[in-house]
Amino acid sequence: MISVDGLAVEFGGTTLFKDISFQINEKDRIALMGKNGAGKSTLLKILAGVRQPTRGKVSAPKDCVIAYLPQHLMTEDGRTVFEETSQAFAHLHEAEAEIERMNNELATRTDYESDEYMALIEQVAVLSEKFYAIDMTHFEEDVEKTLLGLGFERSDFDKPTSEFSGGWRMRIELAKLLLKDPDVLLLDEPTNHLDIESIQWLEEFIKTSSKAVVVISHDRKFVDSITTRTIEVTMGRIYDYKASYSHYLELRKERREQQQKQYEEQQKMIQETKDFIERFKGTYSKTFQVQSRVKMLEKLELIEVDEEDTSRLRLKFPPSPRSGSYPVIADGVGKTYDRLIYKDANFMIERGDKVAFVGRNGEGKSTMVKSIMGEIPYDGTITLGHNVQIGYFAQNQASLLDEELTVFQTIDDVAKGEVRNKIRDLLGAFMFGGPEESMKKVKVLSGGERTRLALLKLLLEPVNLLILDEPTNHLDLKTKDVLKQALQDYDGTLILVSHDRDFLDGLATKVYEFGHQRVREHLCGVYEFLETKKMESLQELERKNG
Repeated sequence: MISVDGLAVEFGGTTLFKDISFQINEKDRIALMGKNGAGKSTLLKILAGVRQPTRGKVSAPKDCVIAYLPQHLMTEDGRTVFEETSQAFAHLHEAEAEIERMNNELATRTDYESDEYMALIEQVAVLSEKFYAIDMTHFEEDVEKTLLGLGFERSDFDKPTSEFSGGWRMRIELAKLLLKDPDVLLLDEPTNHLDIESIQWLEEFIKTSSKAVVVISHDRKFVDSITTRTIEVTMGRIYDYKASYSHYLELRKERREQQQKQYEEQQKMIQETKDFIERFKGTYSKTFQVQSRVKMLEKLELIEVDEEDTSRLRLKFPPSPRSGSYPVIADGVGKTYDRLIYKDANFMIERGDKVAFVGRNGEGKSTMVKSIMGEIPYDGTITLGHNVQIGYFAQNQASLLDEELTVFQTIDDVAKGEVRNKIRDLLGAFMFGGPEESMKKVKVLSGGERTRLALLKLLLEPVNLLILDEPTNHLDLKTKDVLKQALQDYDGTLILVSHDRDFLDGLATKVYEFGHQRVREHLCGVYEFLETKKMESLQELERKNG
């Protein structure tokens, strides 16, 4: 369907990738992987036609519909949620109007024998065949089904899009793309703004859709669930695996070990050849052999070992000061904005607990966090235990950094005591190694880099209650693994708001579910909770059908 031939991208004297070729076939479900900055988003933009390569070409059949969801987008205001989503069918309404216009023209013209009249008949026939092959009778039902699947309530349909946050607008765009029924769907971090239920719905949608999908995502469970092929972008080239992400990791490890072995053998051969040249370069009888070895070295194609993504965060939280037995006690807590979010929430979080706040967006997870932090008024009582010292990572934490400071200054401003001598090491552990990286101003950093910097800033404070609201958005898989390990080792109390099932698995031992205007406690991990939810919704269905 889509053919990529000899693609190269160069800018500012840097080669992002060179001479890349591959094909996207019907029903391919491809994960585009590689470390941050490898060029994944750039490649997706080129496939979408919104960016041009330096060299090479991307070709697709004329009638191939390609739909692209970027990481960041701007939605127009002025329509309701339902109207904006229905724009997915705007081209069909235009086609219908065009057919009507041509039929009216045919009815009024009398030059039945002319070439122009015959050409018009041909045009009407082709357009009508295409148009009537599409079932438009259920389009309102399809819009409704898609919006509900992505977490909207029916009561949201008639609200203007301007009332919704960026994350919800992203869902409207995603709904429009899915309704266009594209031949190729290009998704850049689609799960960043989705809750667990919506991610599961999207997984099912993609798996049951027969079309091709190319996705960039740092959500391992999502990627593993939907993809059957993995294309890795690394060091300016690609490796194409007909394998899911987990299987690809094993194959990549084998490939790298093989490369390392070949590299070491070649280096040994090069050294032996150089030694020979050095030893006999003045010996007349060996002149020919010396010259032939020199030429051989000049022509030798050096084996490169693919960079190991050594962006390893060796996170070690400072020991947390001891707090009281119950860092957070909520008694009859409620919150109302223009509608009731939740009421009568009662829970006790014990010292050392690691709890997850889960539920659909808008059900009050971040609101509860802000209430615990004392940032907003609320009903009921929240009591913080003795000597509770809070470290708080908000969803917008990365945007609160001072843009005019450098990376080094940002950390230098908060580092106290002994840790001041280790700032360079800490920055290196957070992938800001080297003077060039640490002297960058915050304003030029990517979303992922800002998130890492904001997390590092937080970790320099010894705290005993850590509250993290969606900390993994914009973090790559390796960074998430290391952060998860550090949180598992953390000896304080942890409250984690996240939709990332893989990140929560084995980390949270208690789940608080936000939904239907209440907060329910589940004394289990995230997968047992999801199984319970599945059973509950099946029983609910049986009750409705019974």
